[in-house]
Amino acid sequence: MAFYSEKVMEHFQNPRNVGEIKDADGIGTVGNPVCGDLMTFYIKVKDNKLEDVKFKTFGCGAAIAVSSMVSEMAKGKTIEEALKITNASVAQELGGLPPNKMHCSNLGADALHKAIEDYLNKKK
Repeated sequence: MAFYSEKVMEHFQNPRNVGEIKDADGIGTVGNPVCGDLMTFYIKVKDNKLEDVKFKTFGCGAAIAVSSMVSEMAKGKTIEEALKITNASVAQELGGLPPNKMHCSNLGADALHKAIEDYLNKKK
């Protein structure tokens, strides 16, 4: 486990915002069939801001840490700001990820963006 940063280990061992929002405004799920990781993000939006963000993740330690970090980065941001969260920015906030775990950061940002997309589609 020495190849993970302290921040990755901290988020893996103490993930923030785990759970489900029953009356979520948007839900986004992504998965990687190769590694089996699966992430679902739930968002609650008020006045164009992500008032609450929760997630459920089935996957490795890196996937859990990425989900936790994405939820922290997105909470309180406007829709536009949250859409600017990228796979690279998530990995950077975590102090880096091993190359073979970078796909986990891709899933986190993608799942958040899908939840926002779901919210925006429901508003139409």
